Amino acid sequence: MLKVVIDTNVFISSFFGGIPREIINLWKDGQVVLCLSQGIVEEYIEVLNGLGLKDKNEIARLTKLFAEGYNSLFTANTPELQIVKDDPDDNKFIECAVALDCKVIISGDNHLKKIKKYIDIEIFSPKEFMELQSNIQR
Repeated sequence: MLKVVIDTNVFISSFFGGIPREIINLWKDGQVVLCLSQGIVEEYIEVLNGLGLKDKNEIARLTKLFAEGYNSLFTANTPELQIVKDDPDDNKFIECAVALDCKVIISGDNHLKKIKKYIDIEIFSPKEFMELQSNIQR
């Protein structure tokens, strides 16, 4: 099964529909495994709470899925990398992928997207990832 790291901007955008929601649905439907670290989960929750989304039940359901390890892998130990020079906070997504031997990061973040590839980890926009998925399913 394909392991993916999902950047916060894609995760948060999923609450508003579109391709990001399709990606989260792949995770919820068990078609991809979500790779997480403490820093990623904390950022997801922090941004969701900061947005003041009305659907608190959905936030609670998602945090419960994280806590239960639903279709996800969690690493407590990530290497310290300095790959994203323009926005060092984005390194956590590459660090998580390295720690969990994950080959795909899905991000709308320009700092990550311009890297494109780190070792054997490919960084896709949500649209690129869904196009890849539809080609695989054919």
